[in-house]
This record gives sequence, C-alpha cells and structure tokens, in this order.
Amino acid sequence: MKPSRYIDSVNCAIEGIFYAARNQRHMRNHFLAAFAVLMAVLLLRVSTLEFTLLAISVFFVLFAELFNTAIEICVDLISPDYHPLAKAAKDVAAGAVLTAAIGAAVMGYLILARYIFPLYKEMLAVIGTPAEMATLVAILGVMIVVVILKAWGGKGTPLEGGAVSGHAAVAFSIATLVSFSTGDPISSILTLVLAFMVSGSRIALRLHAFREVVAGALVGVTFTFGVLILFNKFN
Repeated sequence: MKPSRYIDSVNCAIEGIFYAARNQRHMRNHFLAAFAVLMAVLLLRVSTLEFTLLAISVFFVLFAELFNTAIEICVDLISPDYHPLAKAAKDVAAGAVLTAAIGAAVMGYLILARYIFPLYKEMLAVIGTPAEMATLVAILGVMIVVVILKAWGGKGTPLEGGAVSGHAAVAFSIATLVSFSTGDPISSILTLVLAFMVSGSRIALRLHAFREVVAGALVGVTFTFGVLILFNKFN
C-alpha cells in the first residue's frame, strides 16, 4: 500500500536502508568505508570542495549498493530458480556497484593522497631502511616461526593448511620489508595489496580459515617489524 503522508514515505525509505544494511554484508562494508572516509576528512581538514567531491562519491556508492539490493530482491521474487537472465541481471547490478566503488576509490586517492602520503612517508622513515642481513633474517625467521606454529597446531602440511597461513606470513613480511626499504607510499600500498590478494586466495581455495590467514599476516608483520627495530637499534 502506497504511503499517503510524506513522513510515511521517509520512514519506508529508511526501513529500506536498514533492510539492506541488515541483510547485505557489502552494504555494511560500504557504510564502514564511508565512516572511515568521513573520519579521515575530519582529521585531515580537507577543503570544502574536496569534501563535497568525496561526499558525492561515497553516497553514489551507497546508492548503487541499494539499487543492486533492490534488483536482487526483485530477481529472486520473479525467478526463484536459476535462470541465465536472472544471473545476468544480478551481475550487471553488481557491476554498477563495482564501477561506482572504483570511481570513489580514484576520487579518494586523488584527494586524500596529498594529505596522507607525507604522513605515511614520515612514519616509514622513523625506522629507516633495512639492510640485506635484516631482510634475510626477517624472512627466514618468519618461515621458522610458521613451521613451529604449524607443528604445534598439529594439522595441515608445510604448504597447505595449518594453524597459520605461511603464504600470508611471508607475503606480509615482504610487504613490510618493501615498505621500509623504499619509503615510498605507492610501492608500500601496492605490495600490501598483493599480500592481501595472496592471503585471500588461501581462503578462496579453502586451504585456510579466515582466522588462520589473519594469524599468518600478524606473524609476518610483527616479527618483521621486530627484527627491523632490533637491527636499527644495535647498528
């Protein structure tokens, strides 16, 4: 039944947003990302024009996700069984969200990079550039720790499964080393993205649970970071 009052229409719209947030994990992720962007804008004190562009980008992504959710509900209602056209409709709607997210990411990068990168570069420079010996010690040490934890966990093989993900540990160890070796924010971010991709593949292949991948990443980052601190302290 169509609402007769404006306030009822607004309530229905808000209920739709709540429904999407409750039932769509991606919608919740978009809201968290929007909150993070707003906090960054507040702390970095961007200009009014930059804030306007970021706000438009963020709300466009949220709009696209809401539209995608509505299409998915309609498709499931009309075609509860599998149909190639139903799949195509959902894929196209998801593609709209991805396109909006990419546009928002580009906008966020262009605006926030000049605020964040100088701070990030200063943070990387605090420890300094690791030498070859520190690099080798960090990577070999991470591997040894992973082997010990796998043996202690009593499951999996050296290359598959186990209490921690060795791939994630080594990937994040290398990302940490590259970050401090180059001191370049772009190189650091790209290697971190690769580390996340490697870690995600272990979950996608069902070789590790999420907590095992997180544990591996923490081992790689913390052990490597500790080695770099000790190396720079005694050299």
